[in-house]
Amino acid sequence: MINRSLYLDTTIPSYYYDQRKSLDIRYRRKVTRDWWTNEKDSFDLYVSELVLVELERGNYPQKKKVIRLVKGIPILPIVSEIDDIVLEYLRNYVMPKADVGDAFHLAYASFYKIDYLLTWNCNHLANVNKKEHIEAINRKLKLFTPEILTPLQLFKETGDDNER
Repeated sequence: MINRSLYLDTTIPSYYYDQRKSLDIRYRRKVTRDWWTNEKDSFDLYVSELVLVELERGNYPQKKKVIRLVKGIPILPIVSEIDDIVLEYLRNYVMPKADVGDAFHLAYASFYKIDYLLTWNCNHLANVNKKEHIEAINRKLKLFTPEILTPLQLFKETGDDNER
């Protein structure tokens, strides 16, 4: 069986070691860890240099562990077409201009025809209300559109009726 490709944005390794105490954060940490332990080997994982830069720039506890978590995951090469794609995303209001990181994550996954973009960013990326707009702009640019999902959506079906 051939593994599907998966781009990890910065939120995935970040949540793996997140120490904030809110119920939502603790739940996302648990789901992220469950996915990492039980599901990640079913995919060919990729990151971009941007993921590493964002992790390095972050100011949070467990930073070294977070960076170590993604060490060894193949890094997609930087190419000039990515910048052009990001500019089109910004021109067409696909992603906010204030934080272009999300546009870059989407551009990498689209340009390299990655099957899934995995994120906890439900505002700008894993948002069903943005899906049609992303698909329309990628069609216009003749780009592949990855499925943009949270770890909750990428667990294999089991016979267990218990919820995660």
